Amino acid sequence: MKKYLLLINLLLFTTLITAQVDKSSELYKSIKEKDSLLFNIGFNTCDITQFKKLVSDNFEFYHDQSGITNSKSEFILGIENGLCKLNYKPKRVLDEKSLEIYPLKKNGVLYGAIETGIHSFYAIEKNKEEYLTSIAKFTHLWILENGNWKLNKGLSYDHRDVDKPIDRELLFKDKDETEKWLNQMSIPALGIGYIENGEIKQISVFGELEKGKKAPKNTIWNVASLTKPITALVALKLIDSGKLSLDEPVYKYFIDPDIIDDTNTKKLTIRIILSHQTGFSNWRGNNKDGKLSFEFEPGTQYQYSGEGFEYLRKVLENKFEKSIQQLADELIFEPLKMDNTNFVWDEQYESNFAKWHTEKGGEKYPNLKRNYANGADDLLTTIEDYTIFVNYIVNGAGISKKLLKEMVSEQVRINDFKHFGLGWWIDENINSNNDFAMVHGGDDIGVHTIAFIIPKTKQGLVIFTNSDNGTGAFQEILLKYLGENGQGIMEVEMKR
Repeated sequence: MKKYLLLINLLLFTTLITAQVDKSSELYKSIKEKDSLLFNIGFNTCDITQFKKLVSDNFEFYHDQSGITNSKSEFILGIENGLCKLNYKPKRVLDEKSLEIYPLKKNGVLYGAIETGIHSFYAIEKNKEEYLTSIAKFTHLWILENGNWKLNKGLSYDHRDVDKPIDRELLFKDKDETEKWLNQMSIPALGIGYIENGEIKQISVFGELEKGKKAPKNTIWNVASLTKPITALVALKLIDSGKLSLDEPVYKYFIDPDIIDDTNTKKLTIRIILSHQTGFSNWRGNNKDGKLSFEFEPGTQYQYSGEGFEYLRKVLENKFEKSIQQLADELIFEPLKMDNTNFVWDEQYESNFAKWHTEKGGEKYPNLKRNYANGADDLLTTIEDYTIFVNYIVNGAGISKKLLKEMVSEQVRINDFKHFGLGWWIDENINSNNDFAMVHGGDDIGVHTIAFIIPKTKQGLVIFTNSDNGTGAFQEILLKYLGENGQGIMEVEMKR
């Protein structure tokens, strides 16, 4: 009974913690590194030494299907006699977007951390065929023992077992196999656009808008922050035509009332906005007073900000006396025949909109029907339209080579492996030739979307999903279409 009470208390404890650490913090990086050593090296290669190093002598493990493991020695023996003797190679894959770390302190001193997340387990057969076997949630209690992180308690629960392997050769080509895989992943709908050698090779939509309603090819998706590359290209085209300057102060066209008396306002330029160096938080609603403000001097460091791109929208609309929709129509949508792309909701979308879904798959969030444009968020489009847009960028975006070079050049350093250009972040050294990838994602409740461009090989990949579980689809699709380059992108993203 004592063991079960511990399990219940630990689960309740994780639901009460609110101080999740930032993903750039040292604690987050440390625990993520230990997780990687434990699973990517220990579990995935059956390296027992990792378990011996990282597991506490006081270790206990609670599994919703196999019960309780009372000690470190029992746990390691189970791995040696079970995991390491299977007739296939097991592999655990962490859903990184789900990973959350919470500090544990006593009298202000850090003594431990709670790690929670979602992970998937795969079986790799001798012929190297790989298939998903289960998905589960986990909670780990890490304790500092003599200055070293040790896994003290482990919980694995809410398992969703997968009985029948997916035919990987048919995945993302065959509708039945792909939709079987989506069902296993609890992702209702998936859109894929693939570009090779600067030409669109595939436009596919799989799954359902909602339960019982098939998703058509012209499904309308809310792509969240994939709005930003559109707004960015509108600005760059206006700059390329000589109607704006990349480095001119934008206060002459618009000043937000919240910052009208702040001298930093005059330091804002389009370059600074497009590279997320404004000093604004992501959204002003996250600030205590709900007002826009500068957290640092513009142009001095990187901080991702939706407010920055909303500011840019207002600058452009005031300067040219046209809405962002009108500007985008003239410069991008109409020339490219992107006829199904809009910044605001249209009632005709109701019949073919990819409804937002929770991680439970069948449960839906209410639709957001925005009746005003946002320069950073909530663009409505089809997988075909957005792939046309990405292919346009692959082939030069219709701007000068000088400005195109600025788009991918380092405007601001994010970390040792990536920088931000103008409207896109750049993953560096993704392969042995030191090539780079342009990347941008879009994430909201019930929405996960992402786009990749590899300029050197003129490849592009667009992925749309309508579920909180959507990021779980990215890895397999990335590897399927981009191969070694996809693996390189994944490795860069894991280092962030």
